[in-house]
Amino acid sequence: GAAFISIQAFPALLDLPQDVEVSAVSCGSRHTAVVTRGGELYTWGWGKYGQLGHGNNSSSDQARRVEHLVAKGLWVEEVVCGPWTTYVRV
Repeated sequence: GAAFISIQAFPALLDLPQDVEVSAVSCGSRHTAVVTRGGELYTWGWGKYGQLGHGNNSSSDQARRVEHLVAKGLWVEEVVCGPWTTYVRV
């Protein structure tokens, strides 16, 4: 079955690792991404078109680090979310 993704109509606290500091945020129509001061990208929300960057079409209510960028040694400088896309400048 399809994964259930809750819709947050009001601001909610975000669970990130304790040592992470957010430097930028971008919101798409159904997903969100943050860049950390350490150059990492975390994404969550609706992922039907792979816009979360985790190598699949899964959705997630929890912020997850985009491991592909870490594995390639890329430092994320900026993120912009579109309706069903995520653009990352490294």
